[in-house]
Amino acid sequence: QVQLVESGGGLVQPGGSLRLSCAASGSIFKVDRMGWYRQAPGKERELVAIVTSSGSTIYADSVKGRFTISRDNAPNTVSLQMHSLKPEDTAVYYCTLRKTAVLTSASSDYWGRGTQVTVSS
Repeated sequence: QVQLVESGGGLVQPGGSLRLSCAASGSIFKVDRMGWYRQAPGKERELVAIVTSSGSTIYADSVKGRFTISRDNAPNTVSLQMHSLKPEDTAVYYCTLRKTAVLTSASSDYWGRGTQVTVSS
């Protein structure tokens, strides 16, 4: 099993910055990617940013240039540095991890509990 522990989140003013962190523990082997999704009330969960095991990154168009995702393979952590935050960034942010099973090569997704980010004046 894999456990994801998130930290960060909170209330920030528009234009402000916030950093989210996530640490993975448990059966960590052949992690394919880690990243962040978010979900606002009444909306579906959407991709925010992903970083692969090779270091490649994927960002949602809405956050490009404002958010930066980074990963540390040693403690298996992933962070999301958010700048120039907007009210529309308000959502519950979820850490996610995808790993491949050793024997079956099947991929499995794991999720954190989520942390609330509120951008408001």
